[in-house]
Amino acid sequence: MKDHKNAVIECVPNFSEGVNMDVIKQITNEIETIEGVQLLDVDPGKATNRTVVTFVGNPQAVVDAAFLAIKKAGELIDMRNHKGEHPRMGATDVCPLIPISGISVEDTIVYANQLAKRVAEELNIPTYLYEYAATADYRRNLADIRSGEYEGFAAKIQKPEWKPDYGAAVFNEKSGATVIGVRDFLIAYNVNLNTTSTRRANSVAFDIREKGRQKTDEKGKVVKDEKGDAVWVPGLLKSVKAIGWYIEEYGIAQISMNLTNMHTTPLHVAFDTCCDRATARGMRVTGSELVGLVPLEAILEAGKYFLRKQQRSVGVSEAELIKIAVRSMGLDELSPFDPEKKIIEYRLRNLNAKKLVNMTVTGFALETASESPAPGGGSIAAYCGALGAALGTMVANLSSHKKGWDSRWEEFSNHAEQGQKMMTEMLDLVDEDTAAFNMIMDAFGLPKSNDAEKAARKAAIDAATINAIKVPFRTMVAATKSFDLVQAMAETGNPNSVSDAGVGALCARAAIKGAYLNVKINAQDLQEHPEVKPLVEQAEAMNLAADKREQEIWTIVLGKMK
Repeated sequence: MKDHKNAVIECVPNFSEGVNMDVIKQITNEIETIEGVQLLDVDPGKATNRTVVTFVGNPQAVVDAAFLAIKKAGELIDMRNHKGEHPRMGATDVCPLIPISGISVEDTIVYANQLAKRVAEELNIPTYLYEYAATADYRRNLADIRSGEYEGFAAKIQKPEWKPDYGAAVFNEKSGATVIGVRDFLIAYNVNLNTTSTRRANSVAFDIREKGRQKTDEKGKVVKDEKGDAVWVPGLLKSVKAIGWYIEEYGIAQISMNLTNMHTTPLHVAFDTCCDRATARGMRVTGSELVGLVPLEAILEAGKYFLRKQQRSVGVSEAELIKIAVRSMGLDELSPFDPEKKIIEYRLRNLNAKKLVNMTVTGFALETASESPAPGGGSIAAYCGALGAALGTMVANLSSHKKGWDSRWEEFSNHAEQGQKMMTEMLDLVDEDTAAFNMIMDAFGLPKSNDAEKAARKAAIDAATINAIKVPFRTMVAATKSFDLVQAMAETGNPNSVSDAGVGALCARAAIKGAYLNVKINAQDLQEHPEVKPLVEQAEAMNLAADKREQEIWTIVLGKMK
């Protein structure tokens, strides 16, 4: 197998304990003993008597941490005494691995098999593989494997077709059985209803879930096909699993969903469809909740969806999009929704060292003014570019909401959305430029006591220097693109903000010329390098074009201010 030390996978084990926090803490403590793993989220549910844990790390570390957690859960949780609303078959009910970066699904399957084999052999817990790791199509779906739940598994495991993938076909009364697999990122999502009826919540769940419901005749009898199997009527949404239940803790019924592919059925589509079907059945959706973590993309797309329904610009900040999504779907009805805790990218971001872009304006200025050589001109150039794109985006958003321009909201929304992307890219480059400088310093610090070390050191210095050329080059490219935005806003945007577009052009020019200086100085000793030479030539062209482009926009701006 390939070396996956720099790869990242996520693990989301579900443990059949949601009440005794001491038991949960002992399990998560085991996870945190493994170096290379970060515990991101612990989400207990009292009514379901189930806790969803989320952690990430390099694949081998995640497998080791998952094994320890499953072992501890087997020691502390006795399934013979377990009661809860959620379907379950074991102390560790399910333990999926999700490839995040630097690793394929196929390689992640190898790790899933390693974990499943170890759990079965060392812990005597029968283990099944599901989703991408499944050994047969009929074992792909978790619900099919878990059917019959803990109470029915002693008999089920004796059937030849349900022999475990790992371990003997002998039921472990205390720990039950465990399902391990590889899947796409799954969003666990519950929609709240203004009813206490599980049956009515299920009626909506059956309407929307991909599996649908069994077909019945006029007398309510299940219709069967020629083989004697029940005929199913598919539901409205692909890649959605759903059931209805009553949550005593909140005094409401919910539609509990797993969105197994958020691109096939996005979060906001699941919510709106639940609203439609609940209304059709005389109920009302009052809000919703996310269980565990959610990808940033899912929340941002939801925010954009609801803004478009209002015919408002979607080119607003991430924070505003998140706020719109939370309010529109009532994600804070049952408990506060903290983006820093619930969005996976934010959790991972917060594990890293503090970034320049997270500083206050004053803090960034003071850091730049300090005796440290970084941040320097490259970071400042990228920040100038980000400010230029921000100004263009501001004009677009003001234009989309201008009285009398309602028919043009989408035109300016598109401009603003593109501006947000440019701004975000250049904000990222603020930190990347400083990181590139630090890479060069690290390379210069490598040992050079013999020829082999000298050669390795030179190669590392060259590689780091080339990277330090590419970063400001990317700033030049992004800032050049932002000229299109600020020019469009100078020509067609809100005339009251034309001066802002002009300042945006000045910022873009400063970014390009500042980044150009960094390309030039870093390329001094690598002028003829095949990777460097074309970058320098393109940088020269962009530098020369920047003056002309800025002057064109300047002329437009001054012309509108007469």
